[in-house]
Amino acid sequence: MTAYSSDMTDVEWEILRKEVPKARRGGRKRTVDVREILNAIFYVLDNGIKWRSLPHDYPKWQTVYWYFNLWSQDGTIERIHRKLRKITRVTAGKKPEETIAIIDSQSVKTTEEAESKGYDAGKKDKGKKEAFTG
Repeated sequence: MTAYSSDMTDVEWEILRKEVPKARRGGRKRTVDVREILNAIFYVLDNGIKWRSLPHDYPKWQTVYWYFNLWSQDGTIERIHRKLRKITRVTAGKKPEETIAIIDSQSVKTTEEAESKGYDAGKKDKGKKEAFTG
């Protein structure tokens, strides 16, 4: 049973555990449960909270943050994301890989002097206002 809605089920953990790197050889033994580390990362991402605001039943926020940084740098987070995206797409009846991309841009910087210049107050950016129809 999961404590939080962002916690992985046993089935989800079995799918993702192959993406989590093994402990490094020669260093200290891993003393934390990497499943709980991943659950804590999902909790932060799902709830948009500060690392320091992690509930106390997860490992220490410093430990979770350390693993998040390590896994971000070594590609683990990207591999997990790719795997989850494929599963989500297949479950929705789509092909595992994307076949189209949509780019939504409000202001496109130009190198030439454009006739219709605009100013995007939100971005505080000058640029030619155009729609992408690629």
